[in-house]
Amino acid sequence: FHEMPKRNVVSWTAMIAACAQHGHGKESLQLFRHMLLEGVTPNKITFITILDACASTDALIEGRLIHANIVERGFESDVVVSTAIVNMYG
Repeated sequence: FHEMPKRNVVSWTAMIAACAQHGHGKESLQLFRHMLLEGVTPNKITFITILDACASTDALIEGRLIHANIVERGFESDVVVSTAIVNMYG
């Protein structure tokens, strides 16, 4: 992944998801931050994945910031994204 010449939202999301699914939520959050710093725009799947990482690591502060980002981008009306938000707060 780190040797890829160009990373897009799909490659970033895949790495974030892999880390989150294997119990490395904090690493997922770090990858998400790096993705944003590289100027890659998250999509709905990215948000669902990173919210799950927040839920698994009790990263409520980060989750709130991501929730605000979701609202700014207009994704809060998506049923699956909304479910991930509820799961993160629950």
